[in-house]
Amino acid sequence: MANDIRLSKTLSLWLGHKPEAAGLTLDAQGWTDVDPVLAALVHNGMACDWQDLLRIVDESDKQRFELSSDAARIRARQGHSVTVELDWPRTSPPDLLYHGTVASVLPAILAEGLKPMRRHHVHLSPDVETATKVGARRGAPVILAIRATALEQDGHAFFLTSNQVWLTEHVPPEFIERLS
Repeated sequence: MANDIRLSKTLSLWLGHKPEAAGLTLDAQGWTDVDPVLAALVHNGMACDWQDLLRIVDESDKQRFELSSDAARIRARQGHSVTVELDWPRTSPPDLLYHGTVASVLPAILAEGLKPMRRHHVHLSPDVETATKVGARRGAPVILAIRATALEQDGHAFFLTSNQVWLTEHVPPEFIERLS
């Protein structure tokens, strides 16, 4: 549904990058109240009620958003460029994780490693299929395998989000292998 895509992109912008664009305030963990979000959507010409918002949160293919246990607050799960202190548990990763990208940025990745760029963390996928979908968003996907256990043993922390995205601050090139 085209309107759902527009709503999801708008929520991603507001909850992860520019809350001030909607007059929202995020707390330290990235949460904001649902009612002002719904009001801002309507104010910006996007018809959205509680049921629409619940559908966006529940049916998002990337599970970008989550509601608090009482459903009074909402936040982006990861990918923020604004300062937030997400409360994801530090977790030991599996031996391998994966990253989907495109060939045009591969030389920089192989030279400098994976960097968070405008985000707080590098996002890694638990399987090749997910990494392929992520990489395909910007063109023909290139899949990288990340030696995550070795990276953790080298002192890098890993965090696991509730939608199974692995986060770490940096992946040096010596822990990266091109799969495709």
